[in-house]
Amino acid sequence: MFLGYQKEMRTSDFDYDLPDELIAQRPPERRGESRMMVIDRASGTIEHRQFAEFPDFVSKNDLLVMNDTRVVAARFFSNDGTREILRVDMISPTRWKCLVRPGKRFKVGRTVDIGKSTGTVVEICEEGGERIIEFDHAPNDDAYGHLALPPYIDRPDGAEDRDRYQTVYAREEGAIAAPTAGLHFPEEMIASLPHTFVTLHVGIGTFRPVSVEDVNNHHMHSERYSLGTEAVEIIQNAERVFSVGTTVVRVLEACGKIVGKSGLQPQQGETDIFIYPPYDFQVVDSLLTNFHLPKSTLLMLVSALAGKELMLEAYRKAVEERYRFFSYGDCMLII
Repeated sequence: MFLGYQKEMRTSDFDYDLPDELIAQRPPERRGESRMMVIDRASGTIEHRQFAEFPDFVSKNDLLVMNDTRVVAARFFSNDGTREILRVDMISPTRWKCLVRPGKRFKVGRTVDIGKSTGTVVEICEEGGERIIEFDHAPNDDAYGHLALPPYIDRPDGAEDRDRYQTVYAREEGAIAAPTAGLHFPEEMIASLPHTFVTLHVGIGTFRPVSVEDVNNHHMHSERYSLGTEAVEIIQNAERVFSVGTTVVRVLEACGKIVGKSGLQPQQGETDIFIYPPYDFQVVDSLLTNFHLPKSTLLMLVSALAGKELMLEAYRKAVEERYRFFSYGDCMLII
């Protein structure tokens, strides 16, 4: 679903230079110790603050909306270590839709052994090349599953990631990747702020770059979401809605794109909403988010909120000031 206006917008318009050493490979020692860039849309100013100061920007009539999805161990390796699969959808406990590597070793009829389970490739999906793999019995996630850390984190997942690549409020299993803006929050800060939860299971699109130059021609992936009755009531009564992460933006704007905040209804389903400049936000007033990859749909989304030129200037300053980028990095508050 394309919700940017149909005008020429190029993927290369959302590019920037990033030194590799600024890509965070590990989280800070403790949650809440990150830096926070603050962008004021009204004044066009950019400030350098600490995430510990985030509560200073939230009033008693405001509301934080957070994504309570829980990351599952969805990455598996064959017993001989030569093949890798990423489960993107569990059709049933023994029938999985997977990204695979290397693809040439996953032709229809080929098998892969994970622990004591044997999977057979039964179908190759036409659109994305994913494989449908049928197992004789379900592989043990706890024993053989790994977290699918983003490819820019140049190391295997470890014991630390089982805790830190998960928000403290994660409860609804189903995500492949973490809603990373929420990783900054320690429990005590959440308890001190007005908040509610929605669910969006971060999916396969996280791993797929924009491959077309004309943004209008990009096909956005779908992700499963849920917006509950209690959350709707609280959101409608909030003075300002602070979205904790772009995944929350996708839920709220998908549900409110026509009816606005006052017309929100409890619902669940899938959304393929694609937000890029210019876009008229219906529900979200402010956004806390991490720094995003060049030429990505997420950089396009935050540019729709803050304006492309101001956002690219913010990213230039983030590089100059040596902010830490991406999932385990620092954050940005757009007000």
